[in-house]
Amino acid sequence: MKEKIKKSAIKLFYKKGYFATSMSTIARATGIRKSSIYHHYSTKEDILLDIFRTSMNDLQDALRNRLDAATGARERMQAAIYCHIIFHIERQKEAIIADSELRGLTARNYKEIIQMRDDYEKRIQRVLEEGVAEGIFVDLDIKVISYAILSMCTAVCTWFNKSGRLSKEEVADIFSVFILKGLARS
Repeated sequence: MKEKIKKSAIKLFYKKGYFATSMSTIARATGIRKSSIYHHYSTKEDILLDIFRTSMNDLQDALRNRLDAATGARERMQAAIYCHIIFHIERQKEAIIADSELRGLTARNYKEIIQMRDDYEKRIQRVLEEGVAEGIFVDLDIKVISYAILSMCTAVCTWFNKSGRLSKEEVADIFSVFILKGLARS
């Protein structure tokens, strides 16, 4: 039931926003009484926090698996780009919620999620540092470059259309070629 509640909340937070969605609305969408939600989640924020935690943990796991399977900075960066784009396409609603609804978290929960994001960014930054050390990536500000890459790759969740002309893999390939050419040391 907890997953069903979370799935309903994801749809509603995506469509209406966190603040415009009530617990009653989540209960109706789930097909349960409002009081039943409180058996699984104490507050609406707990649902939002669960969405954030699950998304970040899943993204971290996907990145770790992709990076572990790759060798060399170029291949690892390609794997990271591919992972980030595919995740943000497959989990569009959660990605949009993660980018737009952070303000719904209390300070403590906000800090937790930001720390998870920081940890993820640091993994990308380490791959960039590897590429600079290998002499294949330009030696520019790693943080700024990582933010540029992640922002660009994250944006696919706002415009990608599953029934569009390109598959998610084709989009990931295009981004990968584009970003790797931009990182290449001339």
